[in-house]
Amino acid sequence: VQVMSTQVGSGAEIAGLEQGDIIVKAGETSITSINQLKEIINSHKIGDTLTITYMRGDTVYTTEMVLEELKSEGRIFLVDKPLEWTSFDAVNKIRYTLCRSFGTKKIKVGHAGTLDPLATGLHIICAGSETHNIDRYQGREKEYTGTFTLGAYTPSFDRETEPVTGFPTSHLTESAIHEATNAFTGDILQRPPVYSALMVDGKRAYQHARKGTEVEMQPRPVSISTFEITDIRMPETDFRVVCSKGTYIRSLADDFGRALGTRAYLSALRRTRIGDFRVEDAMSMEDVVAHITATAEKPQTADE
Repeated sequence: VQVMSTQVGSGAEIAGLEQGDIIVKAGETSITSINQLKEIINSHKIGDTLTITYMRGDTVYTTEMVLEELKSEGRIFLVDKPLEWTSFDAVNKIRYTLCRSFGTKKIKVGHAGTLDPLATGLHIICAGSETHNIDRYQGREKEYTGTFTLGAYTPSFDRETEPVTGFPTSHLTESAIHEATNAFTGDILQRPPVYSALMVDGKRAYQHARKGTEVEMQPRPVSISTFEITDIRMPETDFRVVCSKGTYIRSLADDFGRALGTRAYLSALRRTRIGDFRVEDAMSMEDVVAHITATAEKPQTADE
C-alpha cells in the first residue's frame, strides 16, 4: 500500500512514514489494501504498539505505531445544543458520527459542562486528545440568557415539572425587580435543586426527588459577576447572568422569586458563552455531523 498520508483511520499517525513509502506489513500480516490496514489497527486496543514494515525506495524499514485516538487531531466541536437533547445525546451523536466516518470502533468523546435538556445554546464537545482539556474548559466563566416566570414555582425549578400558581405579583414594580438582583451578585452560597444529578446518599438527587423522598441539599459557594434584568413582561422577566462553574440558574430563579416576596421558576435558558467561546461560533448538530462526514471524505495529503 502506497502511503498518501501518515494519518490512518481515526487520525492515528504512523510516525516516520513519508508520502510515497510502501507499507508492506502490519505486525506479521502482509498489507494489500488501506482498508485491511485500518481493520488491523482497529482490532488493537488503544495504547497497543504495532510494528509497521515499509519500503522507501529499495530499503526496508520498520517503525513502531502507538495507537491513540485522534492522536494528531484532537478536536473540539462547538455545538448549539437543540432543545430537549441531553448532554449525553450530543456526545453520543458526535461519537457515533466520528466512528462511522473514520472507520474506527472507539473514539473518546466528552463534554465540558452539562446543559439541561430544556436549555439550548453553547455546548463544548471534546474528542480524542482534547478530552484531556475538559476540566480546563469546564472551569471557565459562563454566560446565560433566559426567562423567569414570576408568581409560580415548580419542584424542579424549571419546566420539567408542573407549575404551582397563585403566588402574588401585584406588589412588584420594575425598580424592585431590578434592585433584587443586587443580592445575588458576587460570591454567594447557593442551594442546588433537588432535581439535579448531584450524588446524595449514593444516588442522584433527582432519583430521590422523583420517588418523593425528601432530600436536604447543602449550599455550595458560587460566584455571579453579572445578573441583570433585560426585559419585563409580567409575569415573565428576561435576564443575563455571567457566573462561575457550578452555578444553577434554576436555583437562582427560585431564590430570586423568594427575594421578591413571591415565587419564580426558570422557563427558558440559553448558554451564550463559555470563556472565550461564543454561541455565535457554534454549529447546529446537523452542520457538525455534515462537517465531520465531509472531513472524513476529503482526500488527505502529506501537508494536511
